[in-house]
Amino acid sequence: MELTAARRSFLCDIGFWADRTPLHEAASHGRALQLQQLIEDGASVNTVTVDNITPLHDACTKAQPNCARLLLEAGAQVVDVRTIHGSTPLCNACASGSLECAKLLLDYGAKVNPSLTALTASPLHEACIQGNVKVVRLMIASGAQLEAYDVHFGPPLHVACVKGHVDCVRELLNAGANVNSVKFHETALHNAARVQMVDMIELLVAFGANVYATDNLGRKPIDYTTPMSLCYSCLRFYESNLLLN
Repeated sequence: MELTAARRSFLCDIGFWADRTPLHEAASHGRALQLQQLIEDGASVNTVTVDNITPLHDACTKAQPNCARLLLEAGAQVVDVRTIHGSTPLCNACASGSLECAKLLLDYGAKVNPSLTALTASPLHEACIQGNVKVVRLMIASGAQLEAYDVHFGPPLHVACVKGHVDCVRELLNAGANVNSVKFHETALHNAARVQMVDMIELLVAFGANVYATDNLGRKPIDYTTPMSLCYSCLRFYESNLLLN
């Protein structure tokens, strides 16, 4: 098992670095003048590494909007261009929290809801992981599916809770995300309880989160809090008052 994991990591390192071009390097490091010169000298803006990473992927991963713009203006492919792990440039832009890159890509036709694979999350998932609420808002305004389900993370609301991004949670809920959506019977409230965030718990309950929901282990959100902590007291209060009502 350890040997297999080590081999996978080693091969990924080779794949990422072995055939990187000067165009990739310039895009990744934000060297716009060098990038422009390479393009003018005839370098292909759609050249890929063995991992199918394009210079545009690199520019977006490193939040380099000026380089991304140069590549797009020179004809870089933006629709359905994926790395071997399934990431699109828009996924990379959201993962880096670059609002400028994300806007650019959408202007050039990037898909906000690409088909998901077992190895990649949606742009909205990536935005919720990174935590830039402006990028989350842009994805929602552009038609991102609020209930897109990732095999590892579940829906975007769960990701935002796991990462403790309460502003992103609020944005998703205001947009209509299902507060009681489940992943293996686990709800967003279970995740909020795990990260011990009272303000997030209060927000979820205000939007109708079920404090009695049980996960696949039969545990309620309160069971993931530290006894006598603020989160424990908060959920205990909600349980008691909801029972009285």
